[in-house]
Formats: sequence, structure tokens, C-alpha cells
Amino acid sequence: MKTNADLIARRENAVAKGIATAAPIYVQRAQNSTLWDVEGRRYIDFAGGIAVLNTGHCHPKIIAAANEQIQRLTHSAFQVAAYEPYVTLCERLNAVSPINGKAKTVLFSTGAEAVENAVKIARAATSRSGVIAFSGGFHGRTMMTMALTGKVVPYKGAFGPMPAEVYHAPFPIARYGIDVQASLNALTHLFRADIAPDRVAAIIIEPVQGEGGFHAAPIELMQALRKICDQHGIMLIADEVQTGFGRTGKLFAIEHSDIAPDMLVAAKSLAGGFPLSAVIGRADVLDSVGPGGLGGTYSGSPIACAAALAVLDVIEDENLLNRSVELGKMVKQRLNEFAANASLRPMDAIRGLGSMVAFDLVTKPGGNIPDGAAAKAVTAKAFKNGLILLSCGVSGETIRLLYPLTISDEMLAEGLDMLENALGA
Repeated sequence: MKTNADLIARRENAVAKGIATAAPIYVQRAQNSTLWDVEGRRYIDFAGGIAVLNTGHCHPKIIAAANEQIQRLTHSAFQVAAYEPYVTLCERLNAVSPINGKAKTVLFSTGAEAVENAVKIARAATSRSGVIAFSGGFHGRTMMTMALTGKVVPYKGAFGPMPAEVYHAPFPIARYGIDVQASLNALTHLFRADIAPDRVAAIIIEPVQGEGGFHAAPIELMQALRKICDQHGIMLIADEVQTGFGRTGKLFAIEHSDIAPDMLVAAKSLAGGFPLSAVIGRADVLDSVGPGGLGGTYSGSPIACAAALAVLDVIEDENLLNRSVELGKMVKQRLNEFAANASLRPMDAIRGLGSMVAFDLVTKPGGNIPDGAAAKAVTAKAFKNGLILLSCGVSGETIRLLYPLTISDEMLAEGLDMLENALGA
């Protein structure tokens, strides 16, 4: 029988060390909210492949759709010979996206690839080059998306100069002494000191920061950004790679802000585990790029498109938007009970839209000094208990919960029991 130790040894000899893995196991199989390693041990999954599995592992409707497509066509490259699932998926995404007016979509393979192309499109649409992002944001690991990402370690340190004309404004987080007005003041100063607004192609923001700690962008910030972009002809890009497809209780998190972006970037849970991403936006904006300016060999894979169409069906048929809200309420209730328990590690700032729920570990009860070491200890102990859990945050202090929206009440409760045990000092 293969063991995790054997595979770890093989990995050390064959795989570049720059790719890290949170849990020291090798997965044999998975179903819904549960996975099993090569040694047969069961784990409850509160990581979801980093927000990829809102519809759970191996949902039967998604697997059936992918299998059916595999029998017909696996690849032709859409820019060589097109296929209907690509067009059908774009039609459905256009119909459900929070874009004002006529929308169009272009498909890619990864979130970073989609962000890169959203920047390309914004530059083409505006004939400008500057891009503004926010501290703590995460947009990918490619050169442009790494420049946009507002966190140095581990994403930027060894990789030399970042692409030019990328600027950052502070994201409002109370713990770090930044409110909405401070963010807007910094943006005004940026326009005066570093780049004039008429040279800015786009402002990109996560409606809820992912890697940055599951902090929701305040509605007043989002609405102010929309006004600034309208005033100066800047494209507003919503990075919904982690927040999309029901995680926050809306199909897209920006719907909580009652504004419309010019473009929206989606990936992760779009295709239920198959590699697929999208840029959805105003038709006039996307059409600013001529034929051949966008694409990619594997972009919009027919198998991934078929899976994504099934994902949209599952979200609707199983009422996962409401389920996301219900699950989030249950989780936050338990977390508040944990926070009131003096025998557990001190917690702070329980938060979350829908099921994009997180909390922070702090150094002492009632305090607000982040404790990244405690968060590491909790995820490690949770793993030993049989719970896959991820941390994040500017100081690594945040525990984020990314259980599938298809999880049963019983499995959720069991996972939260494991979390409670892991929080024991």
C-alpha cells in the first residue's frame, strides 16, 4: 500500500520546492465535503481546494456533464475550431452577471490568467496603462497579478522588479487603523503624487478579500470607487475569483454593494474543480480588443465549460444561495460560542457574508493584536483531528472556513466540533 510518507519522499526528489502544500497527505478520493488519503484516513474538508468546491467534491451532476463531454470532444482550441458549450456558458454568465447593459464574456483557464486579461482589456478600452489595486489583496502569482497582489511574503520576495504602473491604496481594516475615508484619502493622494487619474486604466478590488483575511469591502467604499471611476473614465474590475458562485450568499459578492463593475473576473468554483476562468464585462469594453488579441490554447476547455454549465444548474436546483446564508448563520453562531469560552484560544472579529466566514486569533482575550503563530497551531491541530483548514490574513492570523455549500448539517457540526477541539490551548 502506498503511504503519505512514501509519496512525500518521492515528491522531495521530483517536485520543485516552490510549490507548498498545507496538509501533509496525498488524497486518494473525495466526495462532497469529505476526502480520504492514500492510507484510508478520512478528513472533513473546510478548505474546498481554496474555494473551488462550492458544489462539493465530485458532484454527480457535474461529473456526468463532464463525462458526457469527454465522449464528444476534449479539445480543439476555441480559436481554431469552436464548440457550442463555450458559447452557451458565455450566454448564461452574461445573463446572471451584475453588469449594466449588454454583457459579453471571454473564457480562460485560471484566475490569474483572467485577471491578466482583464488588465489587457482595460488598457485597450481606455488607451491608458496605470492600474490601482489594494493592500492585502490577492490576484495571482503571474508577473502582472503578483504586482497587483498586496502581500509580499511569500508572493513577491525573490522575483525581482514588478511590472510598471501598478499602484496600491490601503484597504480599510479597523485593526490596522484604516477606515474608508483613509482609503479614499490615500487614493486622492495617489492621483496627486504618483499617477493622474486620466492615466489610470483600471481599479481592481476583491469585494471580499480572500488571502487578505476575508474582509468585506465596505459598501461606501465600493460606491465611492464606482463614482471615481465614472468621473475619470476608469474601468472598475471586481475580482470575484474566490467570492463568486454563491460563497457569500449572492452569485457574486459585488451584488451586496448595489453597484455594477465594468468587468468581473471569475474562476475557482465556476467549474466545480475543472480549470476554467472568465472575464465578464460590458460588451463595448470587451469588444475594444480585436480578433486574436485574447485567447489561449486551453482557454475555455469544452470539458470545463460543460462542468460549469452543470455548476450553474446545481446552484439553482439545490438553492445554494440560500443554503450559503443558512450555513453561514449556523457557523457564526458556533464561533460566537467558541469566542465566549475562556478555555479556548482568544478570538476576535468573527465575520462573513454568507458562507465566506472567518475569525482572527489574537494574543489575549479582549485584545486585537493578531497572533499568526496561534493560527498555524490551530490549523495543525485541526489536521490531526481530521479537519482540513486554512489560515490567511495580513499577519497570518485569520482562520477561513470554505466548506462546500452542499455540506450536510451533520458533517458541518462534526467539522465544527473538530475546530472547537483545535482551538483548545
